[in-house]
Amino acid sequence: MDLIYVIEINFGRGGRKVVLTGKVVLITGATGGIGKETARLFAKQGAKLALVDLDDQALESLAKELELEDYLLQTADVTSEDQVENFVQQTKKKYGKVDVFFNNAGIEGKVAPITETSSEDLDKVLNVNIKGVFFGLKHVMAIMMEQRSGSIINSASITGLRGSFGLAPYAASKHAVLGLTKTAALESAEMGIRVNAICPGYVDTRMMQAIEGGKGPEHVNLMRERALAKVPMNRYAHPEEIAKLVLFLASDNASFITGSHYVIDGGNLA
Repeated sequence: MDLIYVIEINFGRGGRKVVLTGKVVLITGATGGIGKETARLFAKQGAKLALVDLDDQALESLAKELELEDYLLQTADVTSEDQVENFVQQTKKKYGKVDVFFNNAGIEGKVAPITETSSEDLDKVLNVNIKGVFFGLKHVMAIMMEQRSGSIINSASITGLRGSFGLAPYAASKHAVLGLTKTAALESAEMGIRVNAICPGYVDTRMMQAIEGGKGPEHVNLMRERALAKVPMNRYAHPEEIAKLVLFLASDNASFITGSHYVIDGGNLA
């Protein structure tokens, strides 16, 4: 007998029940393409948002654009443990808890082969994408362990599951994010905390545009054609599609899911 499982996420339209009412959601990299759309979706779901990014003006613009009512904006560099600890503690001070942490801040770095990648470029990517994720886990997990509940979603990439020509530091960092995800999940599962990762493929964001133009503006169209040739659905993901996956992992619909990574790539890895 075949069993069909239906998982429903309600998106707050047409009188449907919202799934995050009263939940405190902390998002890093909040003004980027995926961060912004996740903040938008979570706000519609009734969440209280603590938004973190490097650009204070972009944060203010985002709060205004989303017409947020109950929110906390914090400017911080995720490569600084002191700053990470501060924005986590400020979130707890304002709301008393952290229910969901979207550990999303990340950079792509320069597009160059390994032989032409400087130690400075390597350090920059690894500091943001590994240390930033690690510091976020360290300080958010401490709060969630006290409250014995919480969901953490780390931003990885399909590049964390394979190589990527010209993006060695980025690929290394996203492989590391998956290792951190699994380790954090093991260390916190008994305390009611779930830790998972998303692995997007090509998404229509500033980051993707930067990668396309990494070899020079004259190569943009060729790079896009090559990228799309690898995607059976023949398009880039929309940021809001990634946000819906983050919402699922944050919600009670994913109550028995931890230590996992979810590919969302239009069939690229298939």
